[in-house]
Amino acid sequence: MDYLSLTSTDPYFNMAFDQICLQEPDIQEPVFYLWQNRPSVIIGLNQSAYAEVNLPYLREKGIDLVRRVTGGGAVYHDLQNLNYTIVGRSRDLEADYPGFLRTVVDAMRGLGVDAEASGRNDILVGGRKCSGFAKRVWQDRLMVHGTLMYDVDIEELTRALAVPGSKLSAAGVASVRSRVANLKEYLPQFADIHAFRAALQECMAAGGRLRTLSPERLDAVRKEADRKFRTWDWIYGRSPKAGFRAVRKFGCGTVEAAWSVNRGQIEDLSFSGDFLGNLPASRLAAVLEGCRFDREAFRSALAKTTVQTADCFDGLHPDEFLSLFFEG
Repeated sequence: MDYLSLTSTDPYFNMAFDQICLQEPDIQEPVFYLWQNRPSVIIGLNQSAYAEVNLPYLREKGIDLVRRVTGGGAVYHDLQNLNYTIVGRSRDLEADYPGFLRTVVDAMRGLGVDAEASGRNDILVGGRKCSGFAKRVWQDRLMVHGTLMYDVDIEELTRALAVPGSKLSAAGVASVRSRVANLKEYLPQFADIHAFRAALQECMAAGGRLRTLSPERLDAVRKEADRKFRTWDWIYGRSPKAGFRAVRKFGCGTVEAAWSVNRGQIEDLSFSGDFLGNLPASRLAAVLEGCRFDREAFRSALAKTTVQTADCFDGLHPDEFLSLFFEG
């Protein structure tokens, strides 16, 4: 199979590269490329950025949050994870989809790993998951892309993907370890991920030639990364509606907040609890509804309104109020 070279580790550029290749008319027969991302969490096309990942942890660690163009669940990438993409014209989706995937499985078997496709979108080794994959159809074209965990930091993966509000424990980390596998355990012949990448590319290519995108198409990738994949509207604004609840005890009493985030904006905000205040808390809820769900948007809305947090919740400072919604 012919292949492309993708050396970027910028996840936004790499998501754009996938999209441009899917729509590239010069790519007819299937081609593949291998690639890596710096630490990042990649969420599926239909997922909520707010409900699927640990956003405070990502911000603390400087881990990028990225939305891809395919469905499926959230995955963690770092430079010890190898990704693959196979893309080309499809004349028979029912045959080509498993055929694309078989290219990866057969190559892994050629390297001595007893890999098998399993379930909806997994590749297993020794009964443990080492790869998840997803697909996208555009007109008469098909793209399959996925991960290959070589030596990924499992604890970092677990923390990054911890659902907000969940309690991460040693048992939780252990349970993740038991379900996933790093391929390094099964490939002692390779010194590092670079050697694994080179060998896998050789197996998948099987004599195929290196193809290149034109400078114009690469420029289109850069522009699409900036126009779409790096933007708040794409990463957060596409998030479907998800509900949240938080409870904290302040000097004014216990405050419970319930709200929804829909397309990145707050809806259906209400407060309950045994707190004291001079004004109804619904006045403050009305101020915040429709805001982007992020700390600075809330802070800006509170600064512009005449309704003070201390009026609705006796003596409560705005920063304390924000801590009900945002960690850190």
